[in-house]
Amino acid sequence: MDREIPTDVKRQNLKKRVIRYSLSGGIVITITCILFSLLKSSVRKEELSFSTVDEGKLEVSVSASGKIVPAFEEIINSPIDTRIVEVYKKGGDSVDIGTPILKLDLQSTETEYKKLLDEEKMKQYELEQLKVNGKTKISNLSMQIKVAAMKLDRMKAELRNEQYLDSLGAGTTEKVREVELNYTVAQLELEQLKQQYENEQLVLAADLKVKELDFNIFQKSIAEMKRTLSDAQLRSPRKAVLTYINNQIGAQVGKGSQVAILSDLSHFKVDGEIADSYSSYLATGGKAIVTLEGKQLQGTVSSVTPLSQNGVISFSVLLENDHHKSLRSGLKADIHIIKAVKDKAMRIANSSYYRGKGKYELFVIDGDELVKRWVELGDSNFEYVEVLSGLKTGDRVVISDMNAYKGKKRLKID
Repeated sequence: MDREIPTDVKRQNLKKRVIRYSLSGGIVITITCILFSLLKSSVRKEELSFSTVDEGKLEVSVSASGKIVPAFEEIINSPIDTRIVEVYKKGGDSVDIGTPILKLDLQSTETEYKKLLDEEKMKQYELEQLKVNGKTKISNLSMQIKVAAMKLDRMKAELRNEQYLDSLGAGTTEKVREVELNYTVAQLELEQLKQQYENEQLVLAADLKVKELDFNIFQKSIAEMKRTLSDAQLRSPRKAVLTYINNQIGAQVGKGSQVAILSDLSHFKVDGEIADSYSSYLATGGKAIVTLEGKQLQGTVSSVTPLSQNGVISFSVLLENDHHKSLRSGLKADIHIIKAVKDKAMRIANSSYYRGKGKYELFVIDGDELVKRWVELGDSNFEYVEVLSGLKTGDRVVISDMNAYKGKKRLKID
């Protein structure tokens, strides 16, 4: 017959099982921690990236984003309000100087131009008429002056005769006075004609200047209209690639509206953007380095927009080798604006560990171990970081991500 196990015995057995399981779990955890610690205390050298501390030139830079664009683009606008009649080229075509691109409707403009030519002839006739009329009037006045002068000479002789007769007693005083009065009147009339002659010359000269000026202005209007007609026959002004064209035949286009874009795809520049907090580092003529597909291209800041938009400043970089084979319109590129140059600086390679000036804990090779050191880092560029203290020339520093070994002071190298 089975007997019931006492309660005290059950409790003791339960305690033993709990203690046994607890010890087993603790041993497993301890062994796991020891193994994990052993695994974390060593690292394979092949898995790490190293940089050797050296001394050299450090071009301190700030980074910006950029895009490759054609070095030259020309927008062709419609010179008149018209419509597209014919399209001769399509986007992507290469064109030479003078190659027809579009044909615009010029009928109304040509009619207006012919009307202006007729008006030009009329104004030219009016100018000729003014010159002839003026010349005739001046000639008549000149002739009247000669006649008046001859008349005055005759009166002068008559006056001398009367005065002589009066002195002999053969004449009368009244007759002398009459002749003398007529002579004075003739003198005044001659002076009046001479003054009129001078005034008419001045008036004619002024009228001619006004007419000639008006005619010249009108001729300039005709020349402008002629140029507009010539421009309306849209041709390529240079050798380039047609990167855009309005190919909608019959489409209405307004004066000044864009109908085509020509680009020089053999030479390129870089349009960049940078946070306005770095605006003090941007200056026309400043040095820049453009990295594209692992290649470095030297350049110069050619222009900087004076205003910030949405916290960003735009600028352009001209490349020394603006026809490099890697350059393609629309490609993204990194731009590094050089803000200072340090000729003799201790430096290590730049990598993801660097987050700006300050103190860092970095692993340095010491024999067959990696030893963590406090290192102070300064300025940087896209290649190097300046070392201010904590390292010496020749030290080899780990520049890989070492967050997995954050709590370790030493690591064995396998």
